[in-house]
Amino acid sequence: MTFLIISCCIVALVILITWAKLNPFLAFLLMSTVTGLLLGIQLQSIMQSVTKGIGDTLGSLVIVIVLGAMLGKLVATSGAAQQIATVFQNIFGTKYLIWAMSLTGLIVGIPLYYNVGFVILFPIIFSVASQNKLSMVYIGLPTLASLSVMHGFLPPHPSPMALLIQFKANMATTFFYGLCIAIPAIIVAGPFFSRMLKTMQSGETKINLAYVNNTDQLPSVANSFLSSLLPVIIIAVVALTTKVQHENSSLIQILKFLEEPNVIMSISIIVATYTLGIRRGKSIFEIMHIYSEAVKDIAMILLIIGSAGILKQVFIDSGASNEIAVALSSWPLPPLLLAWVVTAILRLCLGSATIAGLTAAGILYPLLIQTSVNPNLMVLSIGAGSLFFSHVNDTAFWMFKEYFGLSMKDTFRSWTFMETIVSVIGLVGVLLLNEIKI
Repeated sequence: MTFLIISCCIVALVILITWAKLNPFLAFLLMSTVTGLLLGIQLQSIMQSVTKGIGDTLGSLVIVIVLGAMLGKLVATSGAAQQIATVFQNIFGTKYLIWAMSLTGLIVGIPLYYNVGFVILFPIIFSVASQNKLSMVYIGLPTLASLSVMHGFLPPHPSPMALLIQFKANMATTFFYGLCIAIPAIIVAGPFFSRMLKTMQSGETKINLAYVNNTDQLPSVANSFLSSLLPVIIIAVVALTTKVQHENSSLIQILKFLEEPNVIMSISIIVATYTLGIRRGKSIFEIMHIYSEAVKDIAMILLIIGSAGILKQVFIDSGASNEIAVALSSWPLPPLLLAWVVTAILRLCLGSATIAGLTAAGILYPLLIQTSVNPNLMVLSIGAGSLFFSHVNDTAFWMFKEYFGLSMKDTFRSWTFMETIVSVIGLVGVLLLNEIKI
C-alpha cells in the first residue's frame, strides 16, 4: 500500500505542476500534506513535518545559494564572466568549448559541493553561451554533468564520505575507482549527450547574468579568475594545508572552520566586493544594489527548493522510506546491483541524492557483512544509484530548470536524462571493476 500511495502522490504532483500549471511551491505544499495524511501521519504532526522539511533543506543551502547568487551577479556585472568567457574562447575555440567546460566542472567539482559549484559556474556558462551564440543547455550540461558526478561519486562530498566511514572503505582506493568511472560517465553524459541538445533553446531565465562591456572596461584576467573561483582556491589551499599539519594543532581547528561552505562563500563575497567592486570604482551603494537584485532573482527558486524538502520529510517521518528500503533489500539480486536499485528507487521517492544514499546504506550494511563484496565498489554503486532520474522532488532539478529558463518537458529531456545516463554508466563501471578485480 505504501508503494501505491507514494506512486500516486508523485504522479499527482507532476500533473499539478505540468498540466494544472500550479506554482511548484503550492503543489509541493498541497501534495506533501495529502501524502502525509495517506501515510498515517497525525493531522497535528503534518505541519511539523512541513516546517522541518523546509527548515532542514533551506538551513543547509540558503546562505550558500544567496551568497553564490550575489557573487555571480557581481562577476557578471563587473565583466569578469565576460573576460573568462573570452579566455576560454581564445584558448579552446568554439569547436572545443564543451570539452573545456567539462574539464572545468571536473576540476571544480572535486573539492566543491554541487550547489556551490552551480552558482559559481552559472555566470560563466551564461556568458560563454551568449558570447558564442550557442545554446545555454549545450554549454552548461557538460559542466553540470561533471559537478554532479563528483558530488555523487567522490569524497569529500557528504554522501560518499559518510558511506566510506560506514562501510570502512579506503578513501584513496574509492577515489581512484571513482575517477575511473567518473571520466567515461562525464564524457558520455556531457559533451556527447549535449550535442543532441545543441538546438534546445532556453526561455527567459530567472537570472540575467549576460552583461557585455567594452574590452578595455573588463577586469584583468587574473582578477577575473581569482575573484570568480576564489571558493575553489580556498578549499584547495585548506585541503592541502590540512594534509601536512598535525591533527591536534591549533591551525587545524582554524582550517576546519574555513572549510565550511558558508564561511568560504562569506570570505569570497567580501574579497570580490573589493576586487570587482570598490577597487574598480563602484560605490558601496552600487554594489549593495547589485546584491539586492541578486536576492530578488532567486526568491522563488529558494521557495521551490525548500518545498521539495517537505515531501522528503513526510516520507521520512511516516516511516515510508525505511519500509521501502527493507522491502527492496530482500530482492534476489547481486549485492552491487541491489545496492544501485535500492538507492535509485529511494532517489525517485525522496529526491535528495544524499538522503537516498545514506538511507540505502543503513539497509544494505548487513548485506556487506554477510558477503565478500568490495566496500569501495559498494560506496560507488550507491553513489551512482543516488543520481538516477532526477525529477520534480529534487532541488537540483528546479535549480537547473529555473536558472536555465526551461520548460518542464525540456528539463526532463536534458537534466533528467543526463543524470540517468551518469547513473547507469556508473553502475556499468562498478560491475566491470568488480569483474576485473583490479
